[in-house]
Amino acid sequence: MSIARFSLSYLIYCLFIALVAYAVPFLFPDEVLLTRHFWLIYGIVSGATLIAYLVADFGLKKSPESGIMMIMGAIVVKMFFLMAFVLIFSLKTQERGLVFVLNFFSLYLLFSFFEIYALLRNLRHQNK
Repeated sequence: MSIARFSLSYLIYCLFIALVAYAVPFLFPDEVLLTRHFWLIYGIVSGATLIAYLVADFGLKKSPESGIMMIMGAIVVKMFFLMAFVLIFSLKTQERGLVFVLNFFSLYLLFSFFEIYALLRNLRHQNK
């Protein structure tokens, strides 16, 4: 998958998730399903995923033999960065714990699934 194709797919995916998140308060007005800082979390997770993908893709194109190590390294660094973000955010704000955890991990998993799917598509093309 080229960078241009990934960028278009990623933009569409981000917009879809943003539209769903925007619609949730209107669909469930009596429930608090999104934290007050949801869009900050959304921006951090989506930005970290984009950077991790670009680093992994660069590693695959530079050296296909060591590309797998770049993929794993990018995913692990992203995970540590986001866990540090959660720690700092938790210490600095007084958020409702369960809502924040569900928002963060749902975004983290959704974006990680998309990143891994795109990277696996690159590996599949590399094997042909």
